Amino acid sequence: MTKKEQKYHVPALLEASLDGLNICPSGVYVDVTFGGGGHSRGILERLGRDGRLYGFDQDADAEINIIDDERFTFVRSNFRYLSNFMRYHGEHEVSGILADLGVSSHHFDDETRGFSFRYDGELDMRMNNRAGMTAADVLNHYTEEQLATVFYNYGELKTARRIASAIVKRRASYPLKFVNDLVEVASPFLDSKNEKKYLAQVFQSIRLEVNQELQALKELLSQSLALLATGGRLAVITYHSLEDRIVKNFVRTGNFEGHVVQDIYGNRSVPFCPVGKVIVPSAEETEQNPRVRSAKLRVAVKL
Repeated sequence: MTKKEQKYHVPALLEASLDGLNICPSGVYVDVTFGGGGHSRGILERLGRDGRLYGFDQDADAEINIIDDERFTFVRSNFRYLSNFMRYHGEHEVSGILADLGVSSHHFDDETRGFSFRYDGELDMRMNNRAGMTAADVLNHYTEEQLATVFYNYGELKTARRIASAIVKRRASYPLKFVNDLVEVASPFLDSKNEKKYLAQVFQSIRLEVNQELQALKELLSQSLALLATGGRLAVITYHSLEDRIVKNFVRTGNFEGHVVQDIYGNRSVPFCPVGKVIVPSAEETEQNPRVRSAKLRVAVKL
C-alpha cells in the first residue's frame, strides 16, 4: 500500500473481498468505489495481461490516486450510471463488481467537507463537491416534516421530530452554515450516555439524503444484475444496517423488499446465489483500522 493511498483510505476486508470475486485473470471487473485505489490495485495484481478493470468515483479528490496501468480505466462518475458508462466503453458483460460503500477515511478527516462532527467546517457533505445540494441546503430549505422523515428513516432517531422542529426554529433567526451549528441544535435531544453515536446518526442521515446514497445503491444493484455474466460475482461491503438490509434482500431474492418470487409450481425465482456467510473484519483488522468495525461483506454469484 502506498503512503498516498494509506492517507486517503485504508481498504476494508481487502483479501476477503478479492477472494470473494474469484478473479479470472482474463476477466473484466468494476470497482465502483475507487477512492484510494486499494481494492483496485488488489484486483490488478490478480488480473493477467488480457484482464481489464474499470474504477468509478465521483469525488475529484480520488483522481490523485488514478492507477497508471493500461488495463485500468478511471470513470469520473457516480456508480448509479454504471450501465451507461460500461456501454460507452463497449462492455456488455463483466466478470465481477466490487462496491465498498460509505464514506472514506479521507472524507471524514477533511475538515472542509463537513462529514464529521469533529471539525467545524462548512455543512457540505457532498461526495461530489462539484455539483448538487449541500447539507446546509437540506437543513435550511427542507420542511419540518421532510427533515423529520430524513432523521427517522436514515438515522433511525426516535427524536427525529424534535430535532427537526429545533432546526426550523433556529434557521428562522439565522441559517445553519457550519458543523457546530448542527451539533448545537441536535445535542439537547441526544442520549447523553452515548452522544457520539447519536451525533453520528444525525450526520449519517443528512449525508444519505445529500448524496441519495440508498437510491444510488438500489440503482447499482439493479444494473449489476443486468451487467454481470452468468457466474459473475458481486461483492458489496456495507457499514450500517440500512445499506446491509438492501444488499441482503437483493442477493437473496432479487428485490429490495426481500419477497421471494415463485412461479405457479412453487419454484423460487432468484437471480443470485449468496456465497458463504456474511464476512466481518477480524479483531486484528479492527484494531489496526477501527473505522471498519461495522463493515459487512456479502458476496453473491449470478445464476
